[in-house]
Amino acid sequence: MIKATFGLTQEPFQRAEPPLLPQQLRVFEIIRIHAQHGGFCVVLGAPGVGKSVLRERIEHLAQAGDTVVVSCSRTLHTYPNLLRQLAASLQVEAPDKQLEQQLIQVAYGHARERRALYTVIDEAHLLEMSVLRRLRLLFERFPKQHNLVLFGQPELLHYLSLLPNTDIKSRITFSATLLPLNDADLRAYIVAELEAVRLGVNTFDDGAVEVILRSAQGNLRLCRNLCHGSLIEACRAGKRVVSISHVNDVLVQPHWRSHEQLIQQQASRA
Repeated sequence: MIKATFGLTQEPFQRAEPPLLPQQLRVFEIIRIHAQHGGFCVVLGAPGVGKSVLRERIEHLAQAGDTVVVSCSRTLHTYPNLLRQLAASLQVEAPDKQLEQQLIQVAYGHARERRALYTVIDEAHLLEMSVLRRLRLLFERFPKQHNLVLFGQPELLHYLSLLPNTDIKSRITFSATLLPLNDADLRAYIVAELEAVRLGVNTFDDGAVEVILRSAQGNLRLCRNLCHGSLIEACRAGKRVVSISHVNDVLVQPHWRSHEQLIQQQASRA
């Protein structure tokens, strides 16, 4: 609908490969440096601040011939199942008892071919520390050109800071926290998305932008979803400029309501 209304070839705020914002780009570059010498990196952040975009950019490094990226996202699984995910990504076929040894041999094979190896684990705060400890012992036997990257919410650092987990925390070579964006950064993000698909910066009027910033509260994902939803509402109304009324049409949807607003709504109906 948006592309048809505005005559676009790409849809704003829904692009397949969104660019990295400054804080994401800084973390990305440092992670690549640590991969050259071997690293154990931890990236923390609340939901929606940009961890998924950063993880996907690291995964895209696998398109280059000199990089291998293994990505595990089903972190609620046990250690044997995580090994099977690693084996499937590295195209290793072996009995469970031989998986660890085979994975180490494949990793050294990539090192001899001068390939950097990344193991990316998403939602790492859901991992049992005993599982993470076994993974750490496995990866210590990998070649130096290996970088383990954990993505998780801030409580992951709390778990790692507990005294029994000192052996894991002491091996971290780089850590970063992705913070919520300020209003200036969110404005720049909105403008950049519009310019990327050749839409004018006045596609959102000033009032609409203010309401979006106030509602998103620095959360990149919320900002993106609210902008995209508001554009849909404007197109439904046959308008080419998003106004406050279009943003409000999105904000009245139940999932945008706060807990207190939902309680008040239920009470008024009783």
